[in-house]
Amino acid sequence: MHLQFQEAILNVLLLWLLTTPHEFAHAWVATRLGDDTPRLQGRLTLNPLAHVDWLGTTILPFLTSLLSGGFIGWGKPVYTQTSKLRGGLNGLALVALAGPGSNIVMAVILAILAVATLRPLPAFAGFLAQGVRLSLYLAIFNMLPVPPLDGSKLLLAARIPPAIYNEIARAGFMILIVLVSITNVGHYMSLWAYEGARAIFAAIP
Repeated sequence: MHLQFQEAILNVLLLWLLTTPHEFAHAWVATRLGDDTPRLQGRLTLNPLAHVDWLGTTILPFLTSLLSGGFIGWGKPVYTQTSKLRGGLNGLALVALAGPGSNIVMAVILAILAVATLRPLPAFAGFLAQGVRLSLYLAIFNMLPVPPLDGSKLLLAARIPPAIYNEIARAGFMILIVLVSITNVGHYMSLWAYEGARAIFAAIP
C-alpha cells in the first residue's frame, strides 16, 4: 500500500481553511432565517477554532487521505432549531445548502488566487489549486444524504419519517466509512471534483 503522507497533511491544512467559511455559512443563513442559536453558541464567527471538530477536521481526514483514495472530513456541526427557522424544514434545507454552496464559492476564489500567483509563487499556486479540488470535493461529499452530513438535512426537508432518519443516523458513521473507503464512491467524487476544478480554471481569463 502506497501511503500519501504529503497529500494527507495538505488535505488537513486545507480542510482547516475550508471548514471555517463552510460552518460560518450555515450559521449566517440560520441567523438570517430567524434562529439565533448559532450566534448564542459562538458560531457566527470566522475564527477557525470555533468550527473545528478534532475527529472530523483532523484525525479522520488525515487517515482516509493516507490510506485510501477517498476523503472523509467535516467541521463541528452548527446546531439550529427548526422551530425558529422561517420556513421550518424548508428553512433547514437552505441552511444545509449554505455549507456546500460556500465550498463552491471558495473554490472559485482559490482558483483566481492560484492563477494570479502561478508565476511568482508556483508552489503556493499548486497548493491553492489543490484547495480548489478539495473544496469541490467537500461540496460533493457533504451532499451525500447520510447523517451528519448536510445532504441528510434534505431528507428531513423531504419529510422522510423521523424514525427512518434516526435509524440511518445511527449507522451514519459506518456508512460513510464503507462508501469512501471500500466502494468507488470516493473515487467518483474525486473525479467529479477534478473535472469541476478544470471547468473553473478554464473559465478564468
